[in-house]
Amino acid sequence: MIVLPFAGLFAKHEAPGRHVTGTPSHAIAARLKIGSSAASGSKSDGRSDVWSASRIKMLTHRFSVAPMMDWTDRHCRVFHRLLTRHTRLYTEMLTTPAIIHGDRARLLGFDASEHPVALQLGGSDPRDLAEAARIGEGFGYDEINLNVGCPSDRVKDGRFGACLMAEPDLVAAGVAAMKHAVKIPVTVKCRIGIDDQDPEVSLDAIARAVVAAGSNALIVHARKAWLTGLSPKENRDIPPLDYDRVYRLKQAMPDVPIIINGGIGSLAEVKAHLAHVDGVMLGRAAYQEPWRLLPIDADIFGEAPRFATMKDVFEAMMPYIERELARGTRLHAITRHFVGAYHAVPGARAFRRHLAEYGVKAGAGIDVLRDAVALVEERAAQMAA
Repeated sequence: MIVLPFAGLFAKHEAPGRHVTGTPSHAIAARLKIGSSAASGSKSDGRSDVWSASRIKMLTHRFSVAPMMDWTDRHCRVFHRLLTRHTRLYTEMLTTPAIIHGDRARLLGFDASEHPVALQLGGSDPRDLAEAARIGEGFGYDEINLNVGCPSDRVKDGRFGACLMAEPDLVAAGVAAMKHAVKIPVTVKCRIGIDDQDPEVSLDAIARAVVAAGSNALIVHARKAWLTGLSPKENRDIPPLDYDRVYRLKQAMPDVPIIINGGIGSLAEVKAHLAHVDGVMLGRAAYQEPWRLLPIDADIFGEAPRFATMKDVFEAMMPYIERELARGTRLHAITRHFVGAYHAVPGARAFRRHLAEYGVKAGAGIDVLRDAVALVEERAAQMAA
């Protein structure tokens, strides 16, 4: 377990190593250095106490993959990082009590290749948030994000998540405490409102409160959350999207990085939103259809993609999987994130079926994935929008 030092956080990010087209998988992986883990204990040097909002806007939040419970674990994030080197990745939400009192290595450990990667916290007590943020910074995370958008009953009972939309002063106190505790950026992810709140008032209130407290950016899911009457699943789809409300927030706060999230499903939509806000966060579309991430580096960041095809990605992923299997990780814990990897290519269904049938078996090895990939006839540069 090591911590890889990295230069100033806002230096142009390059993942470890460089990919050379046609390089064998073992050499690709060696150059990318996939498999090193970040661990607790030391902080990176070269970080300024003063963060430039414009540099955050330009370099770190233009495109990101949303934090998603049960989905964006460390295996998923390594996979996504191979698909795109510049996209900002987020952990699943972790509660402050779990981080403070739980198994930190298991909860917070991550692969060094994942940078830039943010830790999302769930909590409301400013002292606990500060402590959890400090721990996260010690593990090497590049950002601390506060969840003010999750609508589940569990988070409501714990006084965190979307219910905090009703308590902007408490959220601001948490942000201020975290800013005092760490040097890395602190951001907030919220909804446009909850229940009977007027989004014109509620979003403005939370935004101004957290920015005044020092939040470096605001990520807005462009829907209300109904804490009474709708399930968490229904809250992802039923409340209508109001992208214009987020655009108006950006117009009202031109110097604050504003990132939009919610119901975005294609590269064309991403580009359309970027005409109005500073960044776009993709959620379920990125996870369920990860092939959508392959063209992001070229089309959003203006750099050639690391890999032309999903098969190249899987080849680079093999050594990581082999190491994880040797540590006792079950194959399915990793390959469950690959189900939507192929789209509209011969063999995509056979690929999914093979993983579903053989990947879940006890003792399943790397050959299961190799055999599944061999069933696919893939065109170069799978770039469907």
